[in-house]
Amino acid sequence: LWPYLLTVSIPLDCREEQSSLSRCPSISQEKLLDRVIQHAELIYRVSEESCSLFEEMFVPFPLQLQRNQAGYACITKALPIPSSKSEIQQISDKWLLHSVLMLVQSWIEPLVYLQTTMDRYDGAPEMLLNKTKWVSEKLIGLEQGVVVLIKKMLDEGMMTTTYSEQGLFQYDVPPEMLESVMRDYTILSCFKKDAHKMEILLKLLKCRQTDTYNCA
Repeated sequence: LWPYLLTVSIPLDCREEQSSLSRCPSISQEKLLDRVIQHAELIYRVSEESCSLFEEMFVPFPLQLQRNQAGYACITKALPIPSSKSEIQQISDKWLLHSVLMLVQSWIEPLVYLQTTMDRYDGAPEMLLNKTKWVSEKLIGLEQGVVVLIKKMLDEGMMTTTYSEQGLFQYDVPPEMLESVMRDYTILSCFKKDAHKMEILLKLLKCRQTDTYNCA
């Protein structure tokens, strides 16, 4: 599956229009939204595989239970992102896009940090390291795609909704190995959850564009 994902992934760019992504003057809104959704789908799928692989390699089952029971908070918990079905249904298309953008931007720096910590693991499989790097790079592409989509759909200037990751994610002195494993496991688990949320919000937006009254 992993090599297949790399070959089928359509980059979020506008090469066929001979323009940079930051402009994309001629690509249609519908086509851009489809690309953004596909990007989000792949990111979620690979994040799910990465989390499972990390779990299998480094997190014994008792520690998985410990993490669940301890109720580790995700770094994006403080963001004003709608969580319940009723909240999501009530927000506008504008806030759907803003929510996705906030989630994407808040994860860019933590995933870069995750790459550096995984390099210290003994026996970390190359596939896990490659997947983490791939997701980190694709997240930047997703951010660019969402920003262009916002400009197209809302006719607004460049967004200024970047949240300071410094307030969400703190770079402490490297902890003991067990703490480091649990911290990285929490990062992967939380990112997988948020990647799924990005995908759901974007698909809801797509549904609203085509079938306003029947979007669950």
